[in-house]
Amino acid sequence: MPVISSDVINNGCDFPPTPLEDKQLRQIAMQFCENLQPDKYEERGCKVCSKLTIATQLKLDASLNIDWNILVRNGEGITRKERKSDTDSIEELNGPIFASQCNEVCNDCENDLKLGKLPKLSLANGLWIGDIPNELKNLSWAEKLLISRASTNHCITRVSMGCGGYKMKANAIIFANPSAKIYKHLPPPKKDIEEILAIIFTGPHKPTKDDLRRIPLLVRRNKVINALEWLKLNHTDYADLQISHENMRQYSDDQLPVPIQYKTLENNVDSESTSIHDLEEEEGFDQGDCPFAVHGVSGEEYAGMSVNALKTTGLQHLQNNGSVLAIARDNEMQSIYNNPQLYPQMFPWLFPYGLGGLRNPCILKNLSELKQKQHLLMYHDKRFQLELQYPLLALHHEQIKQCTNAGFLTASKHTFAKTAEHLANLDPDVLQNLATRLKNGEKVIPQT
Repeated sequence: MPVISSDVINNGCDFPPTPLEDKQLRQIAMQFCENLQPDKYEERGCKVCSKLTIATQLKLDASLNIDWNILVRNGEGITRKERKSDTDSIEELNGPIFASQCNEVCNDCENDLKLGKLPKLSLANGLWIGDIPNELKNLSWAEKLLISRASTNHCITRVSMGCGGYKMKANAIIFANPSAKIYKHLPPPKKDIEEILAIIFTGPHKPTKDDLRRIPLLVRRNKVINALEWLKLNHTDYADLQISHENMRQYSDDQLPVPIQYKTLENNVDSESTSIHDLEEEEGFDQGDCPFAVHGVSGEEYAGMSVNALKTTGLQHLQNNGSVLAIARDNEMQSIYNNPQLYPQMFPWLFPYGLGGLRNPCILKNLSELKQKQHLLMYHDKRFQLELQYPLLALHHEQIKQCTNAGFLTASKHTFAKTAEHLANLDPDVLQNLATRLKNGEKVIPQT
């Protein structure tokens, strides 16, 4: 039973309180209905920063007395007009830099502009990325792999079918790499795709052609070629791209890019993740495209270990001369450090003109990569929210950078040399014993 504070009872108020009058009830109901009006929670984009903002915090641009010339940065390479052919000249958009599909301004941008300041998150601060053309819309998962100039992940996709043979669902597990592979010819050879993509199909029978059409992994040759031709004309990093029709012929039209591995299963329900209240015999949809989810992975073997167990296992690995993955700061294009063009090359369908990359030189106001990634997730057309890979890889890269930075800071301490000497002189037998005990969940208390 909850305990009622004596202060509540002894402060001169009657307890329990008297019932509400009808007038008060009506007032509460009216306020509740008012707070459920669409403008209280509906979000629309700001034309200055393109961020999704609550409608009550937006004002029509025509009603504002603002000097829009603050947002003019002609000749600095921040924007770009769409080219239809290689005879068209490369030109920028003239005038203030706005989000083309928005006509309202958020309170934060309004306040900065009235003070004569360039808003930090404004598109004019080097964050313009442009609208997505039709050539880059509605690409399948596999087609995106074929047009990306930079690849930093390996992917295992599982498509499962229910016992009735109708309901389907798909899951992809991404293994993110700290460095990117840059392609000079696209689409990549089929053997390269087979190295980074595997498809496992489970169900009561092998998939039919109709089943395969529902999986977001088919390759349409014309769609891929049209996308690459548009990117070669308009994307800053695709100007020197060689479109390989020979590689394209290696992929069958409306077929999966890699062979399927099939395993017989009677249903597609994961018993380990099923609630006792879940009465559905099968998961997924029986019509239209099957649902597709993307997950990250850090290694099953270490998922349940404590921090101390992980540290001890790492030390034991080093004592046994185990291999070490070094993530270095690098001037090469494949580095995830100080590389504004990495994301435009990885996600050309999100950055169609190759502009607006992380920490690019056109950004005047200091803006961290993490803040910029968060801002992109609130882009007005929700392209980054709906993209399956972007949130996961952005998180992976932040984790890698934080670990690397922590390592540099640790190595720069004056006690690091002494600590390293102690680690080098550890008794391997003692370390093996500690690792075994910690893996088994035992609490180990130092004796010295």
